[in-house]
Amino acid sequence: MSGAMRELPEGLLDDIKTYLDITWDDEQTNRRITGLIEDGMAYLDDKLGEVGDYQSPGYPRTLLKEYVRYARDAALDVFENNYQSLILAMQADRGVMNFVESCT
Repeated sequence: MSGAMRELPEGLLDDIKTYLDITWDDEQTNRRITGLIEDGMAYLDDKLGEVGDYQSPGYPRTLLKEYVRYARDAALDVFENNYQSLILAMQADRGVMNFVESCT
């Protein structure tokens, strides 16, 4: 995935802020959380091998929320180890979906 910034899916910033119990709305916080979301989406898209769906319930959305939580708490050094099983499950799920699509 390129390093270019992309627009966040509609409502994602608010959903992540709600998940993190961020009840205030200020430009600095929004910029910081938006940057963490963008970093998380790039990281997870790389792990997935394609652009993930971050608006629907599922592995990409769940992992993104946790990525942002870990990043906000300066704990990214342990994120991948702690969520390895979910990352692998996301990859396997996507692989099965791609296989099924290729057979139809």
